[in-house]
This record gives sequence, structure tokens and C-alpha cells, in this order.
Amino acid sequence: MKKIALITGATSGIGAACARKFAGAKYDLIITGRRENLLSVMADELTQGFGVQVLPLAFDVRDREAVRRALASLPADWCSIDVLINNAGLALGLEPEYAGDFTDWETMIDTNVKGLLYMTRLVVPGMVERQKGHVINIGSVAGDAAYAGGAVYCATKAAVKVLSDGLRIDLAHTPVRVTNLKPGLVETNFSNVRFHGDTERASNVYKGIQPLTGDDIADVALYAAQAPAHVQIAEVLILATHQASGSVICRN
Repeated sequence: MKKIALITGATSGIGAACARKFAGAKYDLIITGRRENLLSVMADELTQGFGVQVLPLAFDVRDREAVRRALASLPADWCSIDVLINNAGLALGLEPEYAGDFTDWETMIDTNVKGLLYMTRLVVPGMVERQKGHVINIGSVAGDAAYAGGAVYCATKAAVKVLSDGLRIDLAHTPVRVTNLKPGLVETNFSNVRFHGDTERASNVYKGIQPLTGDDIADVALYAAQAPAHVQIAEVLILATHQASGSVICRN
């Protein structure tokens, strides 16, 4: 039976790892991102490497009308989405809250919170109608407690937790499941984006510790998706061995 997973932010990091992991489990994929050229490369890799069907959709999750148009454009045989992975997200800047950049704040809130809401609002009604589906939100350990310079990013990931919990409550009368994954240090281009392309500063984030990889998070996402229908993996905190919390890291 055809299984379809829709993954936002699928061209790099955790999103790309999830795309490969779910393709390996023979899910057909709808992959989204802002850059059409990267989506095309990823689609070719997945199709050729795993023999699955891949439908790339280029849009920005911050643009509600673009999200609506993209999902409305799905061919009929792609509309029965089994798994929605709300992965698109980012951190920008590490300044104190009183000195933060307004544009950075708006980008984080619009992507991490509003983008997730747009996708959820437009995909989940179909899951409820079909009485089948799973929403996997990529949150963060940062949603558990604030850390210096990260207040707004932490607030967006706290929102992901609360939105995940609220959706799970709202769907409790249905078979549709909701999972919030909360990674700690994951070595992707996350820090490079946060520091606006300062590669040296980004690399220092992972010095002295073996961080998680995108594959580590994708493994957990697939495990949650493949759990028996009566099992709902509600929330998983995933940390590197020498990370105890969002702010406690033991480095060599």
C-alpha cells in the first residue's frame, strides 16, 4: 500500500536525513523547501537511490498563501498524506533579548511557529477525514528552558511543544498521532545559519563533544512513525551523551 510522507525543509540537515530514512522505508515523499534547484537534486537522489516516487514543492512555509497554493496543487493520488514532518525551522542570532534583531525575531517566529501552524491546519483535516495519519514536529531541547541569547528561539520551540500537546489533545478522539521530537546539539548547518554564515563561530558550537547527526533524529522519527497503531510516541528528548540540557554541555 502506498505510504506518503510530507517533509518541510527537506533539502538539508534533519529534513534531508528524514527524507532519506523514510525513502529507505519505502515511503513516497513530498519534499518542500525554498530552493527549487536543491529540491530537484534531492528528488533525483531519492528516486534513484531508493526507487520511490518523489514530488518536490518549492515554497516558503512563512507564506500562508504559497503554502495553500502548493498543497492545493497536489495531484489526487498524492493527497492522502500519512506522515507530516514539520521540520522547517531555524535560529538566528545569539544577542541578548534587549539587543536582538527585529528581522531575525520575525523570521524565527514566522518559520518555526506560523509555518508549522499553516502546514498543520492544511494537512491535518485530511488525516481526520481519512481517520489515519501522524504529525511529527521537530522541536528542540531549547523549548524546555531559556538560555543566554536564545530567548526568542527558545520561545518558538516552547511554542512547538505546546502546539504539539494541544494538537494531540484536539485529536484524542481520532487515530491521528502527534509526536514532538526535541533534539539537542545536532551538527548540521543550523549554527552556520544562526551566525549568518560565520563558519568559524559555527564550528565552535560542536568543539569538544560528539554531537548528534541528522540521521540520529531521523531514526527516532521513523521509529515513531512505524510504532504500532495503538502506540503514540508523544515526545522524545534526544541529547548527545555529554549534553545534559540545553545549557549543560561537558566538553573535552
